[in-house]
Amino acid sequence: MNHPQGLIEHLSRFVTPQRFEKMQAVISERTRYITVALEDIYQPHNASAVLRSCDGFGVQDAYIIEGRNRFKPNKGIELGTSQWLSLHRFNTSGTSTTSAVEELRSRGYRIVATSPHGSNVDLEKFDLEKGPAAFFFGNELDGLTEGMKQQADEFVKIPMFGFVESFNISVSCALVLHHLTHQLRQQQIEWQLSEDEKQDLLLGWLRRSIKNWHTIEAHYRERR
Repeated sequence: MNHPQGLIEHLSRFVTPQRFEKMQAVISERTRYITVALEDIYQPHNASAVLRSCDGFGVQDAYIIEGRNRFKPNKGIELGTSQWLSLHRFNTSGTSTTSAVEELRSRGYRIVATSPHGSNVDLEKFDLEKGPAAFFFGNELDGLTEGMKQQADEFVKIPMFGFVESFNISVSCALVLHHLTHQLRQQQIEWQLSEDEKQDLLLGWLRRSIKNWHTIEAHYRERR
């Protein structure tokens, strides 16, 4: 949906110039080429750390699959980063994972399971040029469900050289996003948001930053 540039310019007067410039700088680095999906995460500090990683590495969307556990970020850890992200929740009993997979496929994503598997590839060898990818991370105790893995198009793993077999989910997500967003910015791939997406996000961010934005916007529209 296109938003009048005039409205964005008008609302920008109600935040500091520095804040508006920061929003514009951040939005220019946002991507939807890579996204994450979190299946049944239950520890608040892990949920929060993942959101911070998404924001920090410029990944705009996170798909939240709630099964037995409700996704509850810890505000002291995520430090408000969730307000800058687009969170998509799936909490239909028994079908949340399938619904998320179907939604992501409809948006053109490859479904990638981050899990040890016979046909997986090392993270460093993952081919970004094949198209947008959604990386699924499982919960802290059991990892990804068998149902999710059966629906995956590809499998990727982080090479490890110690006695442990896996990293904590928040560490795994940070490692994956750090490597892939770095690679993405080095390649000739159209990874940035469209101009319409940028406008849509910018308007939403301005509204979240202005306490009485409803009134201000109503007055603006009346004058128009």
